[in-house]
Amino acid sequence: MFAVLKTGGKQYRVHPGDVLRVESLAAEAGEKVQFNEILMLGGDSPVIGAPLVEGAAVQAEVIDQIKGEKLIHFVKRRRKHGSQRTKGHRQKLTLLRVTDILSAGAADSGVKAAVGAGSAPRGAADGSASSGAAKGTVDTAAGSDDLKKLTGVGPALEKKLHGAGITSFAQIAGWNDADIAAINEQLSLGGRIERDGWVEQARSLAKE
Repeated sequence: MFAVLKTGGKQYRVHPGDVLRVESLAAEAGEKVQFNEILMLGGDSPVIGAPLVEGAAVQAEVIDQIKGEKLIHFVKRRRKHGSQRTKGHRQKLTLLRVTDILSAGAADSGVKAAVGAGSAPRGAADGSASSGAAKGTVDTAAGSDDLKKLTGVGPALEKKLHGAGITSFAQIAGWNDADIAAINEQLSLGGRIERDGWVEQARSLAKE
């Protein structure tokens, strides 16, 4: 049996016993975490989510918090008196081992939900979260900021950001270069984050 899970804006096909690297999670080595955003279960009777498989989950044990390979980030602005910048970056990652794949009963497992480092929880495994969060959606009515205050963000783009799990100015204020590149690619923003200065705006708005 295998599962396709989603975390950190990426999708992973996993089997029990697999060791994989994912975007940094808020968990210590030795802890057990549960991924609730399951897109597909494979095996003798495959189940495809719409978009998620109801009640399914993948449990894993955290092995260590590591850093990825060094990446070179180069920015050049095309202007008469343009500027350029070169920075090195190593993305923070979490190394973990898949222990179980649950086809049902995720809410009653008692294992804490896997949450990205610096992100707000999107649903707890103990069932205390709202039903919308348990299904991988964002409860925009409570605990979220008005992202339309950012330059260039309207209702449609705000909805896309919510769909990617981005609901607060604090999240955006904490983005690094690798986060910005990943969100630009995931939501096809074409460099809007840097061009419109979202991170700087979010830092000011978060203080308010």
